[in-house]
Amino acid sequence: MRRRSFLVLLPLAACAEGALPPVEYARLPPGSVEGAGDPTRAAVLRASYAFANPATLANRPGAAAAAIIDMEYLAASLPTDPRYNQRDPLLPVRLRQARQEWRGVLGIPPEVPAQAVIDRMARIASDEQSGIPPRDDPALIARLATLPRLPRTVEAANSAAQVQLQTDQTRGGAGGRVRF
Repeated sequence: MRRRSFLVLLPLAACAEGALPPVEYARLPPGSVEGAGDPTRAAVLRASYAFANPATLANRPGAAAAAIIDMEYLAASLPTDPRYNQRDPLLPVRLRQARQEWRGVLGIPPEVPAQAVIDRMARIASDEQSGIPPRDDPALIARLATLPRLPRTVEAANSAAQVQLQTDQTRGGAGGRVRF
């Protein structure tokens, strides 16, 4: 009985020591998944395209902000999503490393919650889409406009896209065959 009690407490002890990252919650801004149905699928597809094609983000801080929104959402959501983390156990690690990369480039401290980053980036993206001059920090806007190639972010986004493709094929969606 004592042994069983210890085994139950072991994961809790690991959490207390910081071995496992805290569970985050994040949601995409309203209107960002219109017609897409599944917000995670939409974010995966948009992020993998945007970061694989950095020219689509060049001199477009709003587009870069939208891509960061998707990656922040994925970094917060996928580590606890069994559809993704069971198919690619390294995906949470890749997302954590990618988050350090883009936040480092943008000057966003690691302790800022994902939802706060998403909300701030949503304002920037919305302003650009509406033609409103940027109201946010000019240095942040400049960094978004000149976002360098982010290899860890590309890797994480592509890994998530690969898992999404596997999931689609298994379920028969997106052109895949149904498997019985």
